[in-house]
Amino acid sequence: MQARWIFTLLIAVSVILTITYMFIGLSPEGWDYALPRRGRSVTAIIIVGAAIAFSTMIFQTITNNRILTPSIIGLDSLYVLVQTSLIFFAGTAGFASFGQGTNFIVSIIVMVFFALVLYALLFRGEQQNIYFLLLVGIVFGTLFSSLSTFMQVLIDPNEFLTIQNQMFASFSNINEDLLWLSIVILILTTVYVWPYLKYLDALSLGRDQAVNLGVPYDRVIRRYLIVIAIMVSVSTALVGPIMFLGLLVVNVAREIVRSFKHTHLINASILVSVIALVGGTLVVERMFNYAVPLSVIINFIGGTYFIYLLLRGTKK
Repeated sequence: MQARWIFTLLIAVSVILTITYMFIGLSPEGWDYALPRRGRSVTAIIIVGAAIAFSTMIFQTITNNRILTPSIIGLDSLYVLVQTSLIFFAGTAGFASFGQGTNFIVSIIVMVFFALVLYALLFRGEQQNIYFLLLVGIVFGTLFSSLSTFMQVLIDPNEFLTIQNQMFASFSNINEDLLWLSIVILILTTVYVWPYLKYLDALSLGRDQAVNLGVPYDRVIRRYLIVIAIMVSVSTALVGPIMFLGLLVVNVAREIVRSFKHTHLINASILVSVIALVGGTLVVERMFNYAVPLSVIINFIGGTYFIYLLLRGTKK
């Protein structure tokens, strides 16, 4: 009964914030112009919030730790590296002629390949501990960021402005073709991973317990990593990298729901993510007048919460 009331409250807050975002500051004369644009932004927010929350929940479950996110292992940095490499080798004109759809697909392929490499390094054989996972993530993230920075220093300043547009999250300029492509990819990805969601509760008990319960561990983990890479690449390519959003919303959902059932946790995480993004967008637009990017606010709050989780874990 308590969980039902919590979900009802989360849904109500999500709907209220969404309606507020759609109609605040609008006169009936401006609906024809503004409502379609705001509708695309809200759709992008829902897609990004769902993809990040879902991928982070899966990643924390398969690593059996609440402080890890796909961003920690360098997936966001890898996306920036891909975009920087395209502009570095092809130039702004070549990057523009490449097409956003093709760029999107290439980014997904590269990130899925990286996820499979990560699977081969970290999840075969005996389970690695949390410190090794963090070390590998920091090394990969630092390597990707360093390569991106090196190429950004060498390119023309005008081309660097193009890269900057890919480095910060923005919900105001959403490409409609890319939006629909993202929806199709997420639907296909959900259909692909749906038969394996039943294993999440068992995987949360640890590798040995999951194997003893009959979970085909290697096959399931490989598919989960592919799904994580696709969802992170979809959200990042659509609006830009938001590093700590998944960490924040998933842990808030765990504190609110207080359940070990992943069906409850995933739904709550998605709703909390939508609330955070829509509410954050309203704050950025109405209070800060776009002076501060939403990604900066989320990363600041999420980074602070990440430090809190580390300190709390150390005390325990």
